[in-house]
Amino acid sequence: MNVDEAARVPVVIVGAGPVGVTAALLLARHGVRSVVLERHRDVYPLPRAVANDDEIHRILQAAGVGEEFTAISRPAGGLRLLDARHRVMAEFRRSRKGHHGYPQSSMFDQPELEGVLRAELARHPECELRGGVEVTGIGPDTTGPVRVAYRDDTGEHELWVEAVLGCDGAGSLTREAIGGAWEDLHFEERWTVIDAETTGPVRCWEGVDQVCDPKRPATFMRVNATRYRWEFRQREGQEAVRELIAPWLPTSYDGDFEVVRETQYTFRARIADRWRSGRVFLLGDAAHLTPPFVGQGLCSGLRDAYNLTWKLARVLQQGADERLLDTYEGERRPHARHVVRLAVAMGWAMTGGQDVAAALRRRSLAAACRIPGLTELAGRDLSPPLTAGPLVRRGVRRGLAGTHCPQPWVSVGGRRTRLDEMLGDSFAVLTATEPGPSLTALAHGLGVPAVPVTDLGDDGTLAAWLRAGRADAVLLRPDRIVLDVVPSGGRDFTSTAAWASLLHTTRSPVPSERRAPKSLSRSTTR
Repeated sequence: MNVDEAARVPVVIVGAGPVGVTAALLLARHGVRSVVLERHRDVYPLPRAVANDDEIHRILQAAGVGEEFTAISRPAGGLRLLDARHRVMAEFRRSRKGHHGYPQSSMFDQPELEGVLRAELARHPECELRGGVEVTGIGPDTTGPVRVAYRDDTGEHELWVEAVLGCDGAGSLTREAIGGAWEDLHFEERWTVIDAETTGPVRCWEGVDQVCDPKRPATFMRVNATRYRWEFRQREGQEAVRELIAPWLPTSYDGDFEVVRETQYTFRARIADRWRSGRVFLLGDAAHLTPPFVGQGLCSGLRDAYNLTWKLARVLQQGADERLLDTYEGERRPHARHVVRLAVAMGWAMTGGQDVAAALRRRSLAAACRIPGLTELAGRDLSPPLTAGPLVRRGVRRGLAGTHCPQPWVSVGGRRTRLDEMLGDSFAVLTATEPGPSLTALAHGLGVPAVPVTDLGDDGTLAAWLRAGRADAVLLRPDRIVLDVVPSGGRDFTSTAAWASLLHTTRSPVPSERRAPKSLSRSTTR
């Protein structure tokens, strides 16, 4: 076997789909080099994922492609539940400006997104994409470097790396390498998925329709100006595409209609029983599979990448405690399980079976959706707060810990930008008023700004958020989740020692290309 001259790299990412490339970009923002190994040479050309939410748009912003994604996506109006005759039973409306500063729901074409991500990847010298390769082995699982073996047109190769991120899908070799197995969450159905292009008068609205028909459950959405997607649960006998989509087109229409893709999927609900072995990690479909009913499959994978990369960078670049990496599975696995179970519940409520109980479920759902305010509440909590843990400090009250800080536009020194771009890539302390000596000292120890929200020139969003959470100050993680809170009238964070030991570093931070403006650094040095 040939040994590459540059056989030692910090991180190998197996799989160059959206999750793998986003992980590489996020690591690059922290100065961590990676090699991405992908079996395809080019972007896979057929559509797959078509929807994400404002939290995911914010992650793409962190990866450097927020504006590019805005340009290729379309805000969606939300979700409608239709009966068998396509009458509206309920609407779950989504806002064009969500908590994270972007539309709460967006439609897009996955090949376009992958093209944007790869174009950004090519601009980062810290990232190298090797296409047309087959990973053949990962291991051994020891405390030392991990060996990754792969083959390409030139022969067999190996890399010795400090960490492996397995973003290699449902049939993951990485999951097999760490001895992971699927936990079945008891949902499995065969569906036909049809993607089509047409300029015809398709009956649609600016969102997703879920047809709650016991004989033929279906999902329909407009992806862009001329691209549409239909999904139908399979039943006995074959049906032509035009027969399936007939309710959405005039019977007399005989104009352009191109089927881009027609395929069959088995929708499953599964979660891996382990997500990590040493420095080998699972992300995305390698770690969890969900039915598509709440549009969170790709979203969960990108959350994995955002959660893990800042922690891994802190360990590799700054010598932080290895236990910091334990929090990845501890935080993400319960969250992913919740999202998968939500999708299963929605699936069974809307499409589950043709028996008497299924009919009663659908009638109960329709009645519940008429309760004032319920549809707004149900549509708001697809991504719940993280559970309490080493990096989410909760007191008696649930409060803000484990939730995301909102992201308004802010203005500092005449520069208008989004909050995350202003704060940079590391931790930050936001305060309702000028920070006192203890908060200033803590921020200085972390090497981050302590920022009074009154100095940010936003529209009052942050001040209102702190008041609603009864907080005088919050400590934000690099992924903009609230780690700890100073409650109203309090003097300090609740349990600094509990999380400080995990974040303690033994080396100086490696400079990041994104820094907080100098005008904000004054609060950390008083």
